[in-house]
Amino acid sequence: MTAMSQSTNHTKQYKSVTLTALAAACAMMFAAPTIAATDQAASGANAPSAVDSSQRVIRRAQPGGNVQQNARAAATAVASAPTGATRIYERGPITATGIDISHGQLPNIPSPQVQVASVSFVPTLLIPQTTNVGTDKLDVSLLDDFIKEVSPNARHYPPNFPNRSQRHYAREKIKVLADWIEPYASAPDASFEVLLRAAKLNGMGRNLDLGSDFAVRGGRYIDRAIKLQPNSGEANFLYGMMLSEGGGFKEGQKYLDKAVSLGYTEAEQSLAQSDLLSDRRNDALDRLRRLEQQVPDNAIIRQQIKLIEEGKYYIWDLPAPNINLKPEI
Repeated sequence: MTAMSQSTNHTKQYKSVTLTALAAACAMMFAAPTIAATDQAASGANAPSAVDSSQRVIRRAQPGGNVQQNARAAATAVASAPTGATRIYERGPITATGIDISHGQLPNIPSPQVQVASVSFVPTLLIPQTTNVGTDKLDVSLLDDFIKEVSPNARHYPPNFPNRSQRHYAREKIKVLADWIEPYASAPDASFEVLLRAAKLNGMGRNLDLGSDFAVRGGRYIDRAIKLQPNSGEANFLYGMMLSEGGGFKEGQKYLDKAVSLGYTEAEQSLAQSDLLSDRRNDALDRLRRLEQQVPDNAIIRQQIKLIEEGKYYIWDLPAPNINLKPEI
C-alpha cells in the first residue's frame, strides 16, 4: 500500500515538472522577441520593423547597438500594438534601387498615343428673361443646340429615331430642359424668346408621349408668344402645326396660312399633311408638287410626295435622321 502511494506521488511530480517545462518553452517561443544578427555586408543601413502573423516584432539589430535595448524596444512595440488593429500603408522614401519611371519612358515600351477628334463648339447665346427693359439674361446655348439636333426627329408626329436608346435619351433630356425653363416661361412677363423655346420643348414632349401636361403647356406658351409677336412666321407655324397634328385641322389652318404668307416653307408641308388627314389626297399632292418647284433643292419634299403616291398618310414618317444624343445633359 505504501509502495503504491509513493509511485503515484512520483508520477504527479513528473507530470508537474513536464508541464512546467512545456509552458516555459511556449512562453519563450511566443513572447521573446527575435533579434537578427548584424548584417556585415549592409553595415550602416537601417531596416524598418515589421509584425508577422504571430505578432512578433522582427527588427534588424543596429551596428554597434545594444542587443538588450533592441530587445526591450521590440517587447514594448508588441505590448503597445492593439490586437486586431488596422495598419494603414504609408508611403516611404523613394530609394535609388530599381528603375524610376516617374520622369521618363521605359525602354522598348511604346508610348500611348491620344487623339482628339470631332471637336465642336457651342456658341454662347443669351436671351432676355422678361419683357422688361434691362432684364436679366438667360444662357440658352445648350438648350438651342439640343433643340436643333433633335427637332428633325421629334418636332412632327410621329417622331422618328434610329433606335430606342436615342428616343429614350431625347425623352429624358426634354423632361430636364422643360423643367428648367418652366419657371421662366410661366412668369407673367416672360419674354417672347423664352416662350418660343418652352413651346418647342413641350411640343416635342407631346409627340414623344410624355403626357397631356406637355400638350397643354406647349399650346399655352405658343399662344402667349404670338400675342407678343403676331407676325412671327415661326410662332404661327408652331401653333398651326400643333393644332393640326393634334386633330384641329380647321383651327390650325389659319396660323399655317399666315406662316406661309410670311415665307415659312415648312408651313406648306404641314398644310399638305392636314389635307391628307382630311381625305384631300389630291390637294396634298398638288401642294407639295408646287412647293417642290419653288425649292427644288429640298430632298425631303420629294420623299413626302413619294409617300403619298404609295398610299401613306403621314408625310413625316421618313427614315430617321442620324442622331447621337448622350445620356448626360
